Amino acid sequence: MSNSHSLTPLKMLLFAFHATNTIILSYLPLYLKYKGLNGTEIGYVLAVGPLASIFAQPFWGYMSDKHKTVKRIIQICIIGLLVTSILFFQMDTLLAILLMGAIFYFFVTPIGALGDSLAQRRADELGVSFGTIRWWGSVGFATSSLIIGEILTRVGIQYMIIPYLFFGMVALIVTFKLTDVKVESDPIQLKDVSEIVKSKPFVIFLLFIMFLSITHRANDSFIGLYIEQLGGSEGLVGVAWFVGVVTEAIVFATAGFWFRKYHPLVFVIIAGILYSIRWFIYGAADSPIQIISLQFLHGLTFGTFYLASFNYISRLIPKLLQSTGHLVFFATFFGLSGIIGSLLGGAIIDSSGGGTLYFEMGCLALIGTILITLYHIMPFGKEAYVHQQDR
Repeated sequence: MSNSHSLTPLKMLLFAFHATNTIILSYLPLYLKYKGLNGTEIGYVLAVGPLASIFAQPFWGYMSDKHKTVKRIIQICIIGLLVTSILFFQMDTLLAILLMGAIFYFFVTPIGALGDSLAQRRADELGVSFGTIRWWGSVGFATSSLIIGEILTRVGIQYMIIPYLFFGMVALIVTFKLTDVKVESDPIQLKDVSEIVKSKPFVIFLLFIMFLSITHRANDSFIGLYIEQLGGSEGLVGVAWFVGVVTEAIVFATAGFWFRKYHPLVFVIIAGILYSIRWFIYGAADSPIQIISLQFLHGLTFGTFYLASFNYISRLIPKLLQSTGHLVFFATFFGLSGIIGSLLGGAIIDSSGGGTLYFEMGCLALIGTILITLYHIMPFGKEAYVHQQDR
């Protein structure tokens, strides 16, 4: 069996799972608005996802290490996704939506990380680039955002569960053909986490990038509502995500060419500067077209920021603690930042509107960029990094 064949189910899984992910990320805020929730309440629901992920990621990661399988855990999570999403979309009151949402997200949030982990390990086994496998996730995301946006504009946001279940079923079917990887590492121990948290450069770096990741996550949550505030349709929300994700896919796919050239922190700083500029311009926008035309910056900001931070953190942590370190990184980047971004963003968009929200995100990103620049100049950022290279 050739390499490319054995990777097809994995690529299909990433494609289908990220297609379901788009539907939740792009349209859930609009769907909740349709259900009668205001911005603050939508913020609560969107904060449940990252909150659940902080518990779900370590739990499922631990189960995967303990039972030495990634494939089986992905299957369990996808079955959970299908069952709980049906219930989640039946709920009508805020409390019921929040409680069911927590259970739904408990199964959904680890799938992306487990899929990436499987892709990373398979890429190493076969000697291919991780980006070429992970790229299929971005393609699934982009395709789904365009097509589903158009469909929902025509039939109505209330039917978003149907395409969601369709892609979810595809994801489940292809998992049966997946090649599992031998998980060599032992389950993550709590002492590993405390070991990592004792590393000063690691903790300070995570704190500083949170200024950027909070703005990134707030944009994830509220760009759909903001485009609607500016007069755009579900279809335009889909186009905005499409443009963003296509550039993200290009950045991931070409990372091999440009990424080695400088220290990863230089790329984090560049991404930070672009984030600040991007949010300030979004805040001043008065039509959805202005947002869409600048969405190509999504790939340059998020793609560069994510790759560079992930790379820097991987070099900062000893080999044995890699998977734990990555989990702590995910929990901060997507979890904690997501909670803060959703709660604050919801309250601000409710009280002052989207323009103010984006202006304040610009200020936050600017502060983060300055802090990371100082961190890069400061001796301990360099020392930790050099020290790690010698291991």
